[in-house]
Amino acid sequence: MMAAFLNRTIPSSGPSPLIPIEHSRNSSSPLQRFVKGKRKINDIFVEIEDYVLDSSNYVTVVHGENKVIVEDNEVNLVTGYVQKVKGIRDVLSRDHMKVAFFGRTSNGKSSVINAMLRDKILPSGIGHTTNCFLQVEGSDNSESYLMTEDSKEKQNVKSVGQLAHALCKEKLSESQLVRIFWPRDKCFLLRDDVVFVDSPGIDVSPNLDEWIDKHCLDADVFVLVANAESTLMVTEKNFFHKVSTRLSKPNIFILNNRWDASASEMEFQDQNEIIQNQVRAQHMERAADFLVKELKVCTSKEANERIFFVSAKEVLQARLQEEKGLPPHSGALAEGFPNRYFEFQDFERKFEECISKSAIKTKFEQHSLRGKSIAQDIREVMETVYERALSLQRDKSLQKKEVNDKLNFTEQQLLLITQEMKEKIHHMVEDVEQRVSKAMGEEIRRLSNLVDEFNVPFHSDMLVLNVYKKELHSHVENGLGSNLRARLSTAVAMNIEAAQRDMTERMSALLPATKQGVTHSVVPRREPFEVLYRINCDNLCSDFQEDLEFRFSWGILSLISRFYNRDKPRQTSNNYQSMPNYGPSMLSPCDSSEMSFYNCPPSPSPQPTSSSFLRPEDWTLASKFALASVGSQGTVGGLLLAGMVLKTVGWRVIAVTSALYGCLYLYERLTWTNKAKEKEFKRQYVDHATKKLKLIVDLTSANCSHQVQQELSSTFARLCHLVDEATTEMGTDMKALEKELLRLEEAANSAKVLRNKASYVIKELDMFDEVYLRGTDG
Repeated sequence: MMAAFLNRTIPSSGPSPLIPIEHSRNSSSPLQRFVKGKRKINDIFVEIEDYVLDSSNYVTVVHGENKVIVEDNEVNLVTGYVQKVKGIRDVLSRDHMKVAFFGRTSNGKSSVINAMLRDKILPSGIGHTTNCFLQVEGSDNSESYLMTEDSKEKQNVKSVGQLAHALCKEKLSESQLVRIFWPRDKCFLLRDDVVFVDSPGIDVSPNLDEWIDKHCLDADVFVLVANAESTLMVTEKNFFHKVSTRLSKPNIFILNNRWDASASEMEFQDQNEIIQNQVRAQHMERAADFLVKELKVCTSKEANERIFFVSAKEVLQARLQEEKGLPPHSGALAEGFPNRYFEFQDFERKFEECISKSAIKTKFEQHSLRGKSIAQDIREVMETVYERALSLQRDKSLQKKEVNDKLNFTEQQLLLITQEMKEKIHHMVEDVEQRVSKAMGEEIRRLSNLVDEFNVPFHSDMLVLNVYKKELHSHVENGLGSNLRARLSTAVAMNIEAAQRDMTERMSALLPATKQGVTHSVVPRREPFEVLYRINCDNLCSDFQEDLEFRFSWGILSLISRFYNRDKPRQTSNNYQSMPNYGPSMLSPCDSSEMSFYNCPPSPSPQPTSSSFLRPEDWTLASKFALASVGSQGTVGGLLLAGMVLKTVGWRVIAVTSALYGCLYLYERLTWTNKAKEKEFKRQYVDHATKKLKLIVDLTSANCSHQVQQELSSTFARLCHLVDEATTEMGTDMKALEKELLRLEEAANSAKVLRNKASYVIKELDMFDEVYLRGTDG
């Protein structure tokens, strides 16, 4: 112990021990290291706070858009760090180096603080002067004031006496804290974020546990102010035993105050130094044993650096003299003051180094670890989000490619199928047209059979005949329609059904699986398609005029007509190309969608009354002359002709011939009954209807083929509409996928940036640890 003391004596040469420590302070002060470290970690946590806010906003927005990329627990994790980082920033802004002074009553705790602060701030004197906890910290302005624990009101501090009186007047409890704010520019320690806590005497209250929990757990250094005139007391030891149970190896300095008494009480000057060294060694040994063996908070070497012998009252007096511009040693000072002043300065230097290292480690290490943990957690979240976004981006890209390929394939197939269906419909229409034309031609040739099947009673009376003709029109119309349906409808319906089924199957293959069943509603199950063959004979044959007058078949005119018809070239009965063209202009206005022409009567055309008689323009000059000669009775020519015949054949032959001719005439005249008239009427009607029906064969077949075309085209159009809807949906899906890919790309890029920023923050904290924390080890 004596060796340790001798190592700390004043050197014979070097700077004067009375040079104020403040005058030699510079930017390399240990306290400045804490200030710089605090500023640096605050700057880092500003970046962390911005980073956490950006990350929180990012995960909240992305989670709202896509809950697959960011899960609920990740959102809660990241957003929960916002308030935690804000709380850390608040703690960092309040963090300071805190030193707590403890000791028995009147040991000089307040005097030590005043000496370190170079001003008489705290009340001091004989007896119990401090009856509560006093915390001295720097104010941000030049104002000095105090605030009690239960009030936000600022109270002025004008002098130590006034402060003491204020405290005594308020009668605060022992564990209550009074915060004293002193201008930072008046004290370098306060300027360097040091906070001093003065306590009541630990021998005046049993509430030590409450004191420790309330005021000591965040202290960086404890200073035990002991009375050098006595030794360490059990009360002091018990207090620090309690402290050591709550804090792991607290930093404790032991100041043996009032060491000036050891010099003033010596009777003999020559024995002073020897006795003083013995007393010092005794105090050193006991204090070191307390730190090393009892508390086990340091080693023996470290303990020698934590025990000091000072006189706070002398140092305060000297420094007040310095503030006035006077020498520090002026005034009534005991012998050996320079040594005690030097040792107080030595305490301050070691105190500053210790509190700086301790505060940096205790205040910043946990914050640095917490910042790294936060950044690492968010980095893992961003890494996971980034990987999910990339995975979804790949999936969406494949999905987009599939939709695009499906869309292109559908459009190409639709073009091919459309072309094929057009050709197929065209061939079917031509086939139907040919079939109808052929079938109708055959039915026209069999028209006489159909007319013969009409068995309604016949009478030549005009009123009855009109009713007969109307019913005959209906019979022919219904018969033709029925016959055509029997011949064509089944085959046409089967072909149409097969074509529609083929269309449906081929177009369904182009639809998504979820919509393939919709095609059944396009071609619903119903009765087979039937072509309409309505032939309005009432209008078609409205110009038919029957000729039921009796005409002798062997009459002169009949013979001439037969002779003329035999020599005249015969026209082909089914040469439809030479027929007049009864186009749409000859029809009355009808429904253009169905090309209905049945209810529209054709324009009337002149018809002969009977096909067995010649038209006047066909008669030759000789026949006209002969008729004129025969018809002119009493003329000379007639007499001459009769005479020539009579002379040539004889009167017997003429008489027999005339008798036979008369009998033949009489027979035909008698057989010209109602039945014969009906037969002649039907023959004339068949001839007339045949001509009329031949004129509309092409139109009827075209109309039937148009019906087939309409049926197939409408079915195919509805199927195309379904495919168009599917392609439109695929196009919409493509656009949605493009937007989704863009959002995923933005999400992935943002997650990557935030992930890299987390690495940057962690690197900043590692650099902070390297500079400020690892430099404090050892």
